[in-house]
Amino acid sequence: MSTRPNDFRNKVQIWLPLIIAVSVVLGIVIGMRLPQAAPAVKISKSGAIHDYRLREGKIEELLRYIEAKYVDKVDRDKLVDEAIEKLMSQLDPHSSYIPASELEEVNEQLDGKFNGIGVEFLIVKDTAVVVSPMSGGPSEVAGILPGDKIIKVGDSLIVGEKLSNQRIVSFLRGEKGSKVQISVLRPGSNKLYQYWITRDKIPVKSIDAAYMIGERVGYIRVNRFTAETDKEFLESMRILSEQGHMKDLVLDLRGNPGGYMQMATNMLSQLFPNKGNLLVYTQGRASHRAEFNSNGRVFYPIDKIAVLIDEGSASASEIIAGAIQDNDRGIIVGRRSFGKGLVQEQYQLSDGSALRLTIARYFTPSGRSIQKAYDHGSEEYDRDVEERFKNGELLSANKISIKDSTKYFTAKGRVVFGGGGIIPDVFVPLDTIQINEFFLNARQMIPAFVVKYLDKPKREQLSKMGLNAFQKKFNLSQSTLDDFKSYTAQNGLRGSAGEWNKAQKEIARFIKARIAKHLFDDKGFFTVLNQNDPTVKAAINSLHATEFTK
Repeated sequence: MSTRPNDFRNKVQIWLPLIIAVSVVLGIVIGMRLPQAAPAVKISKSGAIHDYRLREGKIEELLRYIEAKYVDKVDRDKLVDEAIEKLMSQLDPHSSYIPASELEEVNEQLDGKFNGIGVEFLIVKDTAVVVSPMSGGPSEVAGILPGDKIIKVGDSLIVGEKLSNQRIVSFLRGEKGSKVQISVLRPGSNKLYQYWITRDKIPVKSIDAAYMIGERVGYIRVNRFTAETDKEFLESMRILSEQGHMKDLVLDLRGNPGGYMQMATNMLSQLFPNKGNLLVYTQGRASHRAEFNSNGRVFYPIDKIAVLIDEGSASASEIIAGAIQDNDRGIIVGRRSFGKGLVQEQYQLSDGSALRLTIARYFTPSGRSIQKAYDHGSEEYDRDVEERFKNGELLSANKISIKDSTKYFTAKGRVVFGGGGIIPDVFVPLDTIQINEFFLNARQMIPAFVVKYLDKPKREQLSKMGLNAFQKKFNLSQSTLDDFKSYTAQNGLRGSAGEWNKAQKEIARFIKARIAKHLFDDKGFFTVLNQNDPTVKAAINSLHATEFTK
């Protein structure tokens, strides 16, 4: 009777290996018949991909066949880059792939710093000429002077017909703390001066100029939004408020392509004295609505604000213009802005390249998206500004095309529109001389001509005047304009009498501004240029005539 359990156990022990074997085979067969799941991809908060089983996909399979069977030898990396570029072209115009070779330069533009010797130069014929060493930078400390011709960097001769900005930059930039020997030829001397310069972190200025343009009106021009822009802006505000007693502000964002959104919202917080004003919000398919509000911590109070924009003002520039307009905090002056209302994040890839991907749209406080249409391809998207000129929009406010007829309302109930940029409150037409082909060709020759014109005696004489006296009293003589005309003819530009007469006034303005840049830096350039700028004049007139809500 007691042997029955043992018999059962014995039978199980005999058949168990066979049962297990059959189960394994059945599992394999069933598994083979099931649809294969996509390879898992783990993405960290930083966006880095940690599971590389994507390599087993169709693109990798194609590449293996090409490498193994194709009739000619192929460059695998080039094929991959081109495939990625094609893939990115199917997305919006602002999502992009950045090859590893270009990433450092792209990041430098956003970070606002690079390692170098701190010198601005200009290529004149076949030689790099120093326009100015950066104040307090390595070159100025070493003794480099404006007008010096850079002949050698180390043992390398850098003069000749094949000279390019990129080649010179590659020689002058390098690791912080490293040393480089620069050999320069000084005007009026045949001696080659040699300097050892220690490379350092060089700030890329995002603010071109900040100065008092009127008794109570300050002017600040921002050329991009880098990681340092909010600090630069606050320092400019401090100087103009404490030293110039600024009460009103002209904020020039013309031609500013944007950059970091956070810098724009930080700047806006300095222009809204109350806490809680909605400045902008973002929202995307995979990202929830995120609001950015003023913090109420204003260091230098401003009464009235005028923001200058044009067809080159994009992204973060439009965030500022939209917040000022929708909150009725100031007046927008100029022409319709570019129309970029998309937010990108940058993700580092395993090979050192990067993906800049659009993850959300941003909306102005009234709820409008100002992103222009991009569903007809990048070529039509890029031609948009050209089309604006053709249809007359840049010359007349009546020609402005409203792409989205949905009405949005500012804090005071004014109607505003989205769907393609910020439409200014005060329209200023484009001066057609600025796109005149002859003038544009002549203007390219002005920097080199000024280097030649501004010899040592002239530089010393004009520098003693000071910027204010130079702006008011210095006028370009007819003989200097004739010299410029001869200079352009020597370099292949020969205009008719009519072309010269039409462009001469503007050429004189730019030559004077360029001289001021050599003598008094960018502040001098914009002080002179803005003196007769119609958009700046319209902004100042509007500030005098209008009351705004703080």
